[in-house]
Amino acid sequence: MLFIVKLTDKPGALATRQQYLSDHRAWLAANSAHIRVTGALRHDPDGQPFGGLWIVEADTKAFVEQLLTADPFWIHGLRESRDVWAWSRGFPESKISL
Repeated sequence: MLFIVKLTDKPGALATRQQYLSDHRAWLAANSAHIRVTGALRHDPDGQPFGGLWIVEADTKAFVEQLLTADPFWIHGLRESRDVWAWSRGFPESKISL
């Protein structure tokens, strides 16, 4: 099952993001069997990140929620909120490369 995760950073927390970015990236890599697509959200291509968007493959929403709490960005207080939605692809037969 696929889930979409939208993460919102706390306002003014850019220093926290920068401090733990390498830990966060290493954690994402270690969990890439479940976190299939990930990236920062910005209002403009050159803007500062204000959150993140993930596509997660998991059996349950509870697993996704548990996974999120182990992210260094969550542990160190960068994230203000998170939304987790079950997602079904509109064109499941199409292949995309990101």
